Amino acid sequence: MHPYRTHTCNELRPVHAGQIVRLSGWVFHKRDHGGILFIDLRDHYGRTQVIVHPSRSFFEQASNLHLESVITVTGKVVEREPAMINHEIDTGAVELVADEFIVESESELTPIYLAGESSEVGPEELRFKYRYLDLRRESLHRNIVLRSEMISFLRSKMESLGFREYQTPILTSSSPEGARDFLVPSRIHPGQFYALPQAPQIFKQLLMVAGFDRYFQIAPCFRDEDARADRSPGEFYQLDCEMSYVTQDDVFAVMEEVIPETFRKFAKPGKKVFGAPFPRIPYREAMLKYGSDKPDLRNPIEMFDVTDIFAKSGFGAFAKAIAGGAVVRAIPCKGIKNRPRSFFDKMEKFALECGAKGLGYLVWDDSNEKKIKGPIAKFLTSEELGELASRGGMVDGDVLFFMCDKPDACNSISGKIRTQLGETLDIINKNEYRFCWIVDFPFFETDPETGAIIFSHNPFSMPQGGMDALLNKDPLDIVAYQYDIVCNGIELSSGAVRNHRTDIMLKAFSICGYPAEEVYRRFPALANAFQYGAPPHAGIAPGVDRMVMLLTDSENIREVIAFPMNGRAQDLMMNAPSPVTEKQLRELHIKVRAQNVAPGTTV
Repeated sequence: MHPYRTHTCNELRPVHAGQIVRLSGWVFHKRDHGGILFIDLRDHYGRTQVIVHPSRSFFEQASNLHLESVITVTGKVVEREPAMINHEIDTGAVELVADEFIVESESELTPIYLAGESSEVGPEELRFKYRYLDLRRESLHRNIVLRSEMISFLRSKMESLGFREYQTPILTSSSPEGARDFLVPSRIHPGQFYALPQAPQIFKQLLMVAGFDRYFQIAPCFRDEDARADRSPGEFYQLDCEMSYVTQDDVFAVMEEVIPETFRKFAKPGKKVFGAPFPRIPYREAMLKYGSDKPDLRNPIEMFDVTDIFAKSGFGAFAKAIAGGAVVRAIPCKGIKNRPRSFFDKMEKFALECGAKGLGYLVWDDSNEKKIKGPIAKFLTSEELGELASRGGMVDGDVLFFMCDKPDACNSISGKIRTQLGETLDIINKNEYRFCWIVDFPFFETDPETGAIIFSHNPFSMPQGGMDALLNKDPLDIVAYQYDIVCNGIELSSGAVRNHRTDIMLKAFSICGYPAEEVYRRFPALANAFQYGAPPHAGIAPGVDRMVMLLTDSENIREVIAFPMNGRAQDLMMNAPSPVTEKQLRELHIKVRAQNVAPGTTV
């Protein structure tokens, strides 16, 4: 018999009754019922109930053992009485009666509670310090296993579509565009630095220039960004891919096969996955209808513009703001006229907290002599009210909320109000995965501080219309072949058709004030490579962490990463970042400025 186990803790069934088996695992629970000790034994695979009778010589040892101690138990498998079957675990129809009991490793009292969910375990800082214990919790353990299985599936699926996985460098050069880099000092080249890649962007494009045609990689990416619920500070992983001789539609076809298949395979029971074709929503339309380029399509509310109606209305607050460049968005809600006044007051309070100056609304109430009620109704003519009703399809019981501000602020605030209404009214179906493409992103925008023309997204994307658009169109009217995949209000991926022509690239950068020599200096690899025959190519990179987050219904991305940093970009388990020795600093030709070091800290 194997010294540790003949079966796993999720393997035994009634068919094994009568057999002598051996199990090893952690002591998950202990219960003393009438002098008989019941132990829930847990391993990677599941749980089995072990019975220790008081006549056994090891009974007292087992009784006094701390939870999470590692033991090996040998004994006979017996079937439980029908009334005693535990239907919550796979092995619930049997139990193991212990004949031999060995303590492999005794545990101290654990600093966190391992039998509960995240909110019950303890403070997040404590969970991260003892992450190796936290990962024993069944829910978190399942998340990490699902992540592994999903990555394996993605690899298999991509290979079945003709993609091959190639690794790209981790030590590379600093990028002057994008997020803040993590820098690595060079020992051999004093005063010079490597950077960890924010993404394999340039390398995967160079692979296309090198003729590899279809590339993918489960790629680690590093960005020195602040944490959010859906963004981990430091590092993240993405399904990075690139294709040669393709159009935007070809990329869409691949992703519309890979992403829904992945979600259907790993979604929880009862979840509906909406597949191909994904709706394609132009960026400007998304901002108008949803107030966001990451719309949650489970929310049926679609906003619309009513600036023209209020511009000439008697509602002076809106009319004056519109004259100063503001816009007005209408946010329709169906069948909610019987909500109490407190509901509208809470929505107005929420809007003010979001930065709004106020929140208007109208209620269509046919029961009250077909009157339209609301604080701003008296300022509008019957014709204006009729036009609002026509545009929104408003009938008895419906409500229109109104948000007025400068375009960017109006979009942002009204989008938050739309989401809040969806949550408050409980009209968002939490058992659906709805995907969409956001397309036609503006290629350029104006810098809010200087007014200069700058790139709004990815400077290496192909402008729609190519060179002709750059030569003959207003830069702010040019859109690019750039696209995002969004699922349930979370951006899964950004991608683009790449600009593979040096002349178009140099012209695009010149519009932003970069002379050719500056482009070659900052981006030597791409600029030089494209001079030697670059195929048309395009790519995308769905985020692995965010997909797992959605599939597990996790509220925070740190619940799907084995060893995450906390919100302040610290690894409390490994004590990183941490000071280093003076010897190490000298080898790297680095001197730490005293004013940047906390008092009492040594370097």
